[in-house]
Amino acid sequence: MSSIIARPFACENALGSATGLGRGSFYGAFGNKDALFGQCLDRYASIYGAQYEQALAAHPGDPVRAVEAFFDVVLGRIADPSVPSGCLIAQSATQSQTLKEENSLQVRGLLDVQRQRVRAALADSSADARTLDELATFVVAVNQSLAVLSRAGTSDAELRSVARLTCTTVADTLARAASKDVTQK
Repeated sequence: MSSIIARPFACENALGSATGLGRGSFYGAFGNKDALFGQCLDRYASIYGAQYEQALAAHPGDPVRAVEAFFDVVLGRIADPSVPSGCLIAQSATQSQTLKEENSLQVRGLLDVQRQRVRAALADSSADARTLDELATFVVAVNQSLAVLSRAGTSDAELRSVARLTCTTVADTLARAASKDVTQK
């Protein structure tokens, strides 16, 4: 991502070579580089967001299993050799101060959508809203961390360990909330 921002002409040349379009045609079709980047973010989010949403919704009434399914999809994407390492959203978030404001807001919005999806999957528990909000933020933070760690060459086994510990933390937190709810009644 930073190489795209730092070296726009190299990126334009690579895209031009890959598509067969000259710079004028390329920008005529897609607008400026910021508009193109926004379209790339939208496309990336639609592909992976749909997979994440499907995994999170696949286990109604079982929020821990939903989070496990979410991480199964995340780790599957990371392990897929046909997909570049890392995550466009995570990489973009780390560069948000160098992005145009509309792109930076778009990245923040995509992270918020991810958090809302996770939060919806957790809603079937008896935990209070604050705990569920915190857990959703925690799961999204771990997801983004997995993307960064994968880009740094962390092994699949280590990434799976992080995801497993995250799911254990979610399960333990929800169990404590349920136990607290029972003792208060």
